[in-house]
Amino acid sequence: MKKDVMILTGAGQIGMAIARRMGYGKKIIVGDKKLEHAQAIAETMNRAGYDVLPMEMDLSSRPSILSIIGEAQDHGEITMLVNAAGVSPSQAPIEAILKVDLYGTAVLLEEVGKVIAPGGVGVTISSQSGHRMKQLTPEEDEQLACTPTEELLSLDILQPEHIKDTLHAYQMAKRCNEKRVMAESVKWGKKGARINSISPGIIVTPLALDEFNGPRGDFYKNMFAKCPAGRPGTADEVANVAELLMSDKGAFITGADFLIDGGATASYFYGPLKP
Repeated sequence: MKKDVMILTGAGQIGMAIARRMGYGKKIIVGDKKLEHAQAIAETMNRAGYDVLPMEMDLSSRPSILSIIGEAQDHGEITMLVNAAGVSPSQAPIEAILKVDLYGTAVLLEEVGKVIAPGGVGVTISSQSGHRMKQLTPEEDEQLACTPTEELLSLDILQPEHIKDTLHAYQMAKRCNEKRVMAESVKWGKKGARINSISPGIIVTPLALDEFNGPRGDFYKNMFAKCPAGRPGTADEVANVAELLMSDKGAFITGADFLIDGGATASYFYGPLKP
């Protein structure tokens, strides 16, 4: 029997929290670079009454993205996209961060946008990091938003001599995510569909724990200690925002980015976290 289909990329805590909130009654296709991670999420959710199919998927590969889209279409119309895949500055080198988080996200939004059903909706998980880097010029922002996907990694601002370290690469990728969502929302709108991004701060997940235990661990611990909320966030708090954006209550919201970081970015610019 055909169902409405949700594509979930990235078998992590944030993606699962959103899928549990919005995926009831749907076929959920969950893709992850490591199949065992997708299988673990599928087993957990299927035991809770959901209908989840795990797949191996590489976000940095267009053929892999097209494969998960094709699988989804075999089960029904794609009505939801949750993109929670990515790598962190402590998990990967500069090249991989740009290929996965920047290029891969751009390709995913583009390809799903071609087939999303009328009334469909998507969210992609960006990061507070995109808000903390220095402003780019309007021309650079437009390049990140509108450059054809296969030319993105050739942009001058993304060349090795202009990327200082893995954190800078991650910030550029997340800035690109925000700008790409704005540009893609125009295209999605022509199909009667919506797309937004969410920029979480420190959310307690395995990825965040890698950061806590990595070379910038003290920086991140200091960040949530000195932010107005005084604590890290949870995956379910990100899902609260996703639920608004993906439900009828968010029907007038598209092309937007929602910062959910306990005030860390505000503190970075105007409070005790100011450099």
